[in-house]
Amino acid sequence: MMRNALLASLSALALSACAAGPDYVAPTAPPPATADFITANPATTATATSIEWWRMYRDPVLDGLVADALAANTDVRVAVARLEAAQAALRGAKTDREPQVGLGGSAQYGRASQLQSLPGFDRERATYDVGLNVSYEVDLAGRVRRNVEAARGDVGAARADADAVRVSIVAATTRAYVDAASAAERLAVAQRIVALLARSTDLTVKRVEAGRATKLDSSRIAALRDQRAALVPAIAAERQAALFRLATLTGRTPRDLPAAAGARTTTPRLDQPIPIGDGAALLTRRPDVRAAERRLAATTARIGVATSQLYPQISLGGSIGSTAIDAGDIFTGGPFRWLLGPLLNWTLNQSAARARIAGAEADTRGALADFDGSILTALEETETALSNYAREIDRRTQLQSARDNAAVTARITRARQREGQIDFLTVLDAERTFADADADLATADARIAAAQVDLFRALGGGWQTAGGS
Repeated sequence: MMRNALLASLSALALSACAAGPDYVAPTAPPPATADFITANPATTATATSIEWWRMYRDPVLDGLVADALAANTDVRVAVARLEAAQAALRGAKTDREPQVGLGGSAQYGRASQLQSLPGFDRERATYDVGLNVSYEVDLAGRVRRNVEAARGDVGAARADADAVRVSIVAATTRAYVDAASAAERLAVAQRIVALLARSTDLTVKRVEAGRATKLDSSRIAALRDQRAALVPAIAAERQAALFRLATLTGRTPRDLPAAAGARTTTPRLDQPIPIGDGAALLTRRPDVRAAERRLAATTARIGVATSQLYPQISLGGSIGSTAIDAGDIFTGGPFRWLLGPLLNWTLNQSAARARIAGAEADTRGALADFDGSILTALEETETALSNYAREIDRRTQLQSARDNAAVTARITRARQREGQIDFLTVLDAERTFADADADLATADARIAAAQVDLFRALGGGWQTAGGS
């Protein structure tokens, strides 16, 4: 009778095991999210995104710095350590599928109560015990399976998080290198403008000495020269800050940064359109989207872990051992013992289990909302980066035209001043306009390079080869 009841209970649990929480089904993005991007940009192409996008700049120094950052950056090392911890937790969860084996032994000496001692036996004696215990959980309710699924989801999320850190570090390293190079170029432009204004100042002083200009003219051009000269230290400080940031990103102290990292004096430029792919490829590539999907899988599995607590937990186990009052008798047949049988553990008050199920379901709804939000964020960042890049290109085109016109104007006014056809104020205004246009063009080149890096970062590439994911 007892045997039939036990078999009936096991059969019911076997059927209920299929219902221990929902089976995970990966969510799909809405069709508009997988279409082509809405922002048109002639400097981009719809072909697949380059994995190692920084190599498009064709700069070996940058390639080496990115490799150094991926290998030595402290944030990358932290992310990798977290991934390794998640992988260790997964291995630990998988061990619940295996029989649990324990070996124990003890040696004790003590005095027993008179009521616990048989007549003729010493109340003070030694006791020796050694035993081997084996147990195996019959995972009828799916607790172990769901726990492994949850741990596997945690590993996927940690791997995607590590990839996201790599994307960020590659972009930050490239940005720091670009900022240092563009600052060097802007510094050269500023110094060239100061030199030009210095020559104009010298010419004006000579005209004052010849009686062809006034002291006011020379003081005005000297003031403009000094204003532009004051910008030089600020730009130099920007360049140094970018190099210091580059050192930190590559795991170095500022003193250890190789000289080649700051040798470039022109802003890196692309000689080809940026491949951007489409929305579907973006969502597959973006680490934050993948991390959100894996966290959703993990929280869904934990509903099953919580649900399994509604059902009995059955373990099959056994033990063998020996207990003796003399160490020499421990391995003889007399004190040998053994035990074999199932163990049933069932919590009848299920309020706590149902509360944990409700909490797990709420976590899953939150993870689903986070996944939906990650899709919207990915599209927003990419479309914004595409728009900014396009506008920076348009802006630079206009600034190039303005700079060319300002250069012509400055050249003509200087020639006419030498001929006495125009006054000094006109020359001063032309020089100021040319200086502003030249500086604005150098700044525009830096902004375009920064917009390119922002676009590459939004596209989410750069981790596949380096991360080995």
